[in-house]
Amino acid sequence: MDTALTWTEFEKTKMRVGRVVEVKPFPEAHNPAYIIRVDFGSHIGIKKTSAQLTERYAPEALIGKHIIGVVNFAPKQIGPILSEFLILGALNGNLGTAVLEVPTDVPLGSPVS
Repeated sequence: MDTALTWTEFEKTKMRVGRVVEVKPFPEAHNPAYIIRVDFGSHIGIKKTSAQLTERYAPEALIGKHIIGVVNFAPKQIGPILSEFLILGALNGNLGTAVLEVPTDVPLGSPVS
């Protein structure tokens, strides 16, 4: 069984709604991936990350999606880029990871609980 998280530990995770504004190939990645920029609203701003979403999505299919990201992880160096957040998704070995989306009328930066 997995180790249980306490509520206090979970409450430290800052998940926010953001809109994908740019998706570019990431040819230096060990596994096929994109470099993705997401706008989390005026209080957080635009952050970038790398995500292995190439099996399910073409770059233009991600632009404009309102996704959920964890915005308070420490930055992580992934090859030549510094990842600033984590896009949340549902893993699927056959079709590729599906990003978690919310309706586009949810304001950018909205907390997720």
